[in-house]
Amino acid sequence: MPRDRSNDAVEQTPEHEPEPEPERLVRRNPSRRHLLRTGGVVVTAAFASGCDMLSTKPQAKQGGGAGGQSVSAGAKEAPELTRRVRAAQLPPLKQRLPTDPLVVTPQERLGTYGGQWDLFGDSPPAAGGAEVYYEWLVRWSADWKKVIPNVVRSWEIGGGGLRYTFHLRRGMKWSDGKPFTTEDIAFAYDDVVLNNELFSAPPSFFVTADRPARLEVVDEHTFRFVFTKPNGLFLEQLASNGAHVLTICPKHYFSQFHPKYNKNIDELLKKEKTDHWYQLFAQKGGSQGWIGNIWQPEVPLLTAWHTTSVTQQGTRMVLERNPYYWKTDPEGRQLPYLDRIVRHVISDQEAALLRAMDGEFEFLCPTFYNPNLGTPKNKPVLAQNRDRGGYEFVEGLDSTMNKTVIAFNLNHPDRKLREVFLNRDFRIGLSHAINRKEIIAAVYQRQGEPWQAAPRKESEFYLERLATQYTTYDPKLADQHLDRAGYTRRDPQGFRLRPDGKRLTFNVDVITEEPTQIDALQLVRGYWERVGVKMNLYSIDRSLYYTRKEANKHDASVWTGDGGLRDGIVDPRWYFPANNESNFALLWATWYTSRGKSGEKPPEAARRQMSLYDQIGETVDETRRRQLFMEILRIAAEEFWVLGTVLPVGTFGIKRKNFHNVPKSMIASWRYPTPGPTAPEQYFVTS
Repeated sequence: MPRDRSNDAVEQTPEHEPEPEPERLVRRNPSRRHLLRTGGVVVTAAFASGCDMLSTKPQAKQGGGAGGQSVSAGAKEAPELTRRVRAAQLPPLKQRLPTDPLVVTPQERLGTYGGQWDLFGDSPPAAGGAEVYYEWLVRWSADWKKVIPNVVRSWEIGGGGLRYTFHLRRGMKWSDGKPFTTEDIAFAYDDVVLNNELFSAPPSFFVTADRPARLEVVDEHTFRFVFTKPNGLFLEQLASNGAHVLTICPKHYFSQFHPKYNKNIDELLKKEKTDHWYQLFAQKGGSQGWIGNIWQPEVPLLTAWHTTSVTQQGTRMVLERNPYYWKTDPEGRQLPYLDRIVRHVISDQEAALLRAMDGEFEFLCPTFYNPNLGTPKNKPVLAQNRDRGGYEFVEGLDSTMNKTVIAFNLNHPDRKLREVFLNRDFRIGLSHAINRKEIIAAVYQRQGEPWQAAPRKESEFYLERLATQYTTYDPKLADQHLDRAGYTRRDPQGFRLRPDGKRLTFNVDVITEEPTQIDALQLVRGYWERVGVKMNLYSIDRSLYYTRKEANKHDASVWTGDGGLRDGIVDPRWYFPANNESNFALLWATWYTSRGKSGEKPPEAARRQMSLYDQIGETVDETRRRQLFMEILRIAAEEFWVLGTVLPVGTFGIKRKNFHNVPKSMIASWRYPTPGPTAPEQYFVTS
């Protein structure tokens, strides 16, 4: 029988309550095939309530946006919206809300209307977005334990994961007041996702047995995805970063740029001075496919706030409340509480830090959007200025499991070098040669612990052997393993020689945007030289890094260790050759993702992992999925595909003391994505 997951209890505030009965409600030119980019699990820590109770008396906020406004108990909408209704500029609230709005229980207490949220990023695309754009079909609960309703009010799973039937909220509208229906879902999937001029291939979570799901539109508010084989992780993928496309493509807006619907598209292209329709489509929806719509004032959205102005240089963006937003608090008062979000683009990290110390930003969440703010070296100076800046820390449980994962190219085109990297004793020897405790002290301000590329202790997937093996600093043991690998001969400078007589040397690629990784690798280079292995450090920009990787021209590369918590089962890139981010064996990963049509056939151990992961994808039973994934990790421990260095400690953000309904701690993860599941629509500010 199909399972109805719509009324699963949510264990953590802010909660999304079971749906009330309707009658009780009052409430650069992009490339041809990559225009819309997409992406494509248990934390035991509880998240305590947020800040202290503070005064809600309305008075001007010092040094920032106004605080929340005093609103009578009966007011169900922001005062500005009431004024617009009275001026006949908006329909009444009852006509703007769906018949079954989503009810959000605040983290601390009911909020007041008004005020703004100032935040920053180092560039427009990287300036965050999860506080705005996380309005997908379903969402994660705040504790990341389960998938809960969002745009859809309920769903059923049939055929053991073959069919997923979703039910939209009746009367829901885009930010311009136009209806949001299954017609928009069909446009987003059939005309965007499945259009090979926009997507080279559909996101992997829409595909089973090499075939994309079939979309069935049942009626105006009901649709169904039908898969060729069961898709056990479909809901988890829909709740994670990358599944936004189904809720950011209003048909009534984008169809004018699509040749299927606009027979005069050639004339429009001439007018817009654009060569191809897919370029125009992307330009009108944003230059960055996955969050670009947020920065386009013309694009209707389902989000709590939408862009109303952007400076010509893109250094300041203002997002105002959406009058058609489809969520309320338990009193039937329309969310969001905050009037607006103001984004400041600050590329100078020192300037950003100084402004943060002055309390200019209401909330900077603990996440990758501000990677150079929430670092251990900045925490003492931020702590010293808390009283002056009027802010406090928000702790973040980092979902990454390693500061620096070192991935040797096991599929290297140079067969001699490939032979070196494939030798497990070689990798074990180099791991024992790394003084991780010294790296922690010198680079990470004594924050962290020696760790391989393995799930964190907080994860249900924690495996001690995988996490801790070969992390002991022991140069003599390192020498023994390197000798056992066959590299006993040395040149006059003391460096080991390959069987062909050449010095054993290789390059490691690292992106310039990661200064701490560069610092760590400089130490690693010295450790490896002491055991006779020569490593050259290549600090290159991100685009060149990816160009080299995608061409399989890298000797070795480093990256942050994704997949330390629940996200590991969704993106297991470091645990086996799973996808195009598995830098250690891209040809094996290509063989897997292409079902043997390209790439290179991997060894038996990797094929076993691939078979196990296929089984994970075909079951909706979470217990069975965990058992299968633990077996994948046990094989990863045996094979020791990649080297880890340091387990990250928790990250942090800051928030002003008069900014409320923010948890004192939250998960920091791209796939979560922070801070979206904590329901920013219920944040509010007081004076």
